[in-house]
Order: sequence, then C-alpha cells, then structure tokens
Amino acid sequence: MHLEFDLQCTLENELICIQPLKSEDFEALYGIASDPLLWEQHPSKTRYQKEVFENFFKGAMAFKSSFLVIDKVNDKVIGTSRYYDYDAEKKIVVIGYTFIARSHWGKAYNSALKKLMLDYAFQFVDAVHFHIGANNIRSQTAIGRLGAKKIGEEQVAYFGEQHNLNFIFEIRKEDWIERET
Repeated sequence: MHLEFDLQCTLENELICIQPLKSEDFEALYGIASDPLLWEQHPSKTRYQKEVFENFFKGAMAFKSSFLVIDKVNDKVIGTSRYYDYDAEKKIVVIGYTFIARSHWGKAYNSALKKLMLDYAFQFVDAVHFHIGANNIRSQTAIGRLGAKKIGEEQVAYFGEQHNLNFIFEIRKEDWIERET
C-alpha cells in the first residue's frame, strides 16, 4: 500500500497536537507572536507588529501545509510550524516557520514538535531540511540537539519579506532512525 505525504494532517504525541492552520486561528497565534522577545534573534525582528505578522499569517495560509500547535495539557495554542518545499523526486521536505510561546521555551515542547513532524515526514522522505537565520543561535542550537548538521547557507526570502541569510541544516532518515533506536 502506497501512502501519500499529507502536508497538513493532524498529528499528536503525549505533549502536543498539531492540526491544520485555519484563518480563524489568527488572533490566538498573534497573541503569542506579539511578544517582541520571541523575534529577538530572528531575521524578521518586527514580526511582533500586527501588520508584519498579518503578512506572515497570509503566507502560512497560502502554503496549505501550516500547523497550529496546541499544548495537550491545557488545550492552549502555543505556536505554529509548517512543511514546505516538498520535492517528491528528491525525497526532501523543509520544516520551518516554527515559533513556540516563550512560556514553553526550555521545556520539551519544541523537540516534541520537531520529533512529531520528523517521524511523520520520514515515512515519505529521505532528508528533512531546516532554514534557520544566520543569527538565530537559539534555533541552531535546538536543531543541533536533534542531530541536524549544517550543510550550507542560502539567501531565503520569507513570504513577502526581504531575503535573509539562512543556514541550511539537514537530518537524514537513516541518521534519525539510528538516533531513535
């Protein structure tokens, strides 16, 4: 039986549930994104401003592969992430545009989110890439803890925004499986 990679399915583990992002999720997500400290190391440092975030959200909706992240303990929205740039021939997908509420930093939520998305993606791809801003040390450190390796640098234009230098990190399926066993 051949499964198809559903880029916007509902997934869950013991900590979180991710579900397709809907237009009515804007206010809940902006409630988190409006924290300027969330964007301190991010290339788009003004994303906490409503008009800038509106553009981010418009892009999230346009991708049709974005998720709302919900804390299962209290059923509260805590962030978002998405799959993008899926290449079925090369068997690669990118995970990104992720942010988690600062109230959930330093806990297991970000790694639980990435693990959930990686476990699912590796049913269909051989490699997952991450674009992380060159100055976003916090995110680079977090993805390194999951076994990602820096494989390059690229100017990335976020939806409706300027190009920014991003580092490209990769996790290969065989490395992920070995790490998880």
